[in-house]
Amino acid sequence: MTSPTISPVAPGNARTLPVLTDCCTPSSAVSDDDASLLAGMFKALADPARVKILSMLLNADEVCACDFSASIGKTAATTSHHLKLLRDAGLITGDRRGTWVYYRVIPERLAAIRDALSLGR
Repeated sequence: MTSPTISPVAPGNARTLPVLTDCCTPSSAVSDDDASLLAGMFKALADPARVKILSMLLNADEVCACDFSASIGKTAATTSHHLKLLRDAGLITGDRRGTWVYYRVIPERLAAIRDALSLGR
């Protein structure tokens, strides 16, 4: 539906454009709480080293912490920091076995990312 028109240019050179008065506002596909959780996961994935770690975990049932440093080219301390950020975001979990921690992805969290980004929801 159209209503009054506006002139976007000086009066002598004006073109008349219709102004839409009836419009629908798209609703958000996710709630505020879900958006905050997703943003935290995206933030955790905003580093190439953490993307590499997640990729390693997606290609194995689990990976020992001892195997990450050489694969991502970081020190053990830096790798530990990256693993902590991924754990804090809820993307991975780990179990201590003796000296080492074995990590795996949390499939439900990855599904939440996939579902939030799916088109046509």
